[in-house]
Amino acid sequence: MFFLDELNPQQREAVLYTEAPLLVLAGAGSGKTRVITYKIAYLVKELDVPEENILGVTFTNKAAGEMKSRVAKLLQKEVSDVWLGTFHSTAVKILRRYGPYVGINNNFSILDEDDQTTLIKEVISELNLDIKRYPPGSFIEKISRAKESLIDPVTYGEFVESYYESIVAKVYQKYQEKLIQNQALDFDDLLMYLVKLFRENDKILSYYQNKFRYILVDEYQDTNYAQYVIVFLLAQAHRRLTVVGDDDQAIYSWRGADIRNILEFEKDFPGAKVIRLEQNYRSTQNILGAANKVIANNKFRKGKNLWTDNEIGSKIKLYIAKDEIAEANFVAREIILLQKRENLNFGDFAVFYRTHAQSRALEEAMIKNGIPYRIIGGIKFYQRKEIKDILAYLRFLVNQYDGISLKRIINTPRRGIGDATLSKIIDYANEKGINYLDAMKHLVEKGELGKKASKEVEKFIELIESLIAYSKLHSVEDLIIEVLDKTGYIKELSELQTATAQMRIENVEELISVAKEYSRQSEDLTLESFLNYISLMSDIDTLEEENSSVVLMTIHSAKGLEFPVVFMTGMEEGVFPHSLSMGEREELEEERRLCYVGMTRAKRYLYLTSAEIRTLYGHTNSNELSRFVKEIPEEYIEPVTKAEVTFERGEKVWHSRWGEGVIQEVRPLEDGETELVVVFNDIGKKHLLAKYAGLEKL
Repeated sequence: MFFLDELNPQQREAVLYTEAPLLVLAGAGSGKTRVITYKIAYLVKELDVPEENILGVTFTNKAAGEMKSRVAKLLQKEVSDVWLGTFHSTAVKILRRYGPYVGINNNFSILDEDDQTTLIKEVISELNLDIKRYPPGSFIEKISRAKESLIDPVTYGEFVESYYESIVAKVYQKYQEKLIQNQALDFDDLLMYLVKLFRENDKILSYYQNKFRYILVDEYQDTNYAQYVIVFLLAQAHRRLTVVGDDDQAIYSWRGADIRNILEFEKDFPGAKVIRLEQNYRSTQNILGAANKVIANNKFRKGKNLWTDNEIGSKIKLYIAKDEIAEANFVAREIILLQKRENLNFGDFAVFYRTHAQSRALEEAMIKNGIPYRIIGGIKFYQRKEIKDILAYLRFLVNQYDGISLKRIINTPRRGIGDATLSKIIDYANEKGINYLDAMKHLVEKGELGKKASKEVEKFIELIESLIAYSKLHSVEDLIIEVLDKTGYIKELSELQTATAQMRIENVEELISVAKEYSRQSEDLTLESFLNYISLMSDIDTLEEENSSVVLMTIHSAKGLEFPVVFMTGMEEGVFPHSLSMGEREELEEERRLCYVGMTRAKRYLYLTSAEIRTLYGHTNSNELSRFVKEIPEEYIEPVTKAEVTFERGEKVWHSRWGEGVIQEVRPLEDGETELVVVFNDIGKKHLLAKYAGLEKL
């Protein structure tokens, strides 16, 4: 048990406590992941618990992967039989085996947000609703909340209290019918069907209760009702349940998370033990002290006081800019100065904002100052058209009931199969209750599609059948190459000879790399397993650790991450806290928790910035400084005043991208700006506006 020596007393106690329900209240940066990984290693190595009797659940594939590799390192061997994954990946595993017990095929498709929107639009059209009055997004959100609360369409319809809710009930009912028709599940269905499976099949529930004798759940404060029920049902037989979480970091109520799950844990599991992890290993004393003072203003919390042995560190820098442009320029300048002075990489910097709309000014400042950056939450790789096209082919090879994928691929690349032919195929399949491939065969045999359409559909059938056969004998990587070749997808893109087409080809080639990497790391190399992996991928899972660019992201996206330097921008009333949260105490407390999460991502330096005037969503407003900043005692804060830097001819300067140079000319302009002519050692002469140049005097 030598590895237990690496734990502090509270972490060690949490690892060794195994026979009853345990709540580990783990403050930010207190080593909560360490508790779960060491506990799994302890169960396997010291208590001889078979790996297959352990279930570990977390919220991202990335976190699950990190846990698996950490456990393997502790045990000095691979851990292939421990069930470690997200709630959704656990549900997929079980439903792939027992789907027919709840009325779904084992090879069901998993819909992403785009697919959901496509299906909801069909429903809106079929119900003759005005899409402008009833946008798809509002239905998706309402249906998602219902499913998270385990409310099916029939039950939802029984409790409607308004005309709008009666419309939602109709849309929900028809949407669910279409999902069943396509043998497809959305993300919320995965959990809802798993609960249904457990509640309606005592033998299956009993099997998994006995299989998972030890259950460990990470980020318990982020669980919704469906996830809570899954944990509750599985833990009833052995009650060896460990949940780890932080009520002060519960920031996802808007997507169904219920803070009561962690606050009422002892009520749900009588006799539960509570252990608090309060030593922070991440941040300086000043950052931690300030964060503690902010979160102490919340009423709905269990309470803990984080402390650290780390250095006192710099005070928190507070900068109040005249507007969002000046704020963004300040952030860019500070990044350049700190990066050089502290010998940091650009990847050590993160800039947070409350909403994506705030990123525009920051992006412009990064570009003007030559700072490499990336935005988390832009167009995701797996949402790009060309990637979705190829994945639709793969999905249809697995599930020929998947009409969403069929509609996407039947004429991609162009084949001359028109909408009328496609409608005939879909209507016939639905009428006969058969899959779309069989429907095409029947219609061709009966000669009901017309000569030209029949010929093209026949070719398409041959293509799909040859690819299905190929998929059974070859790797996913080879299959993707075969799809690209046999369909002529790359050929069509190459013929366009445009920069955009070339970029799309490169994206498709990157998908081949993803498949290659998946084959290298995964034990299950089937096409179904690869599609599960892609379907369950989240935005944060694709955030690679690299040092070459500053990260721009919402604070919601930043949870679970850490950076040496953090800028929290837009610290104004109405921006952060968000204007929509300022009426209800519970919502305001969640905003404060979000602020606490943002602050505790910082390891060494934390900047808070605001603007006296900000233009956002087309409106210019003057807002007060955020109450969250005012809740930080003065002893932790150092206000920054930024006088305009003046330059003189002959001065040596440094630029983050172009390196060292000399000011050759200083030219005042009519609009009050100053133009600088700088000769850089490596690239020669540049004309720059002093205000945006990002130059540092040497």
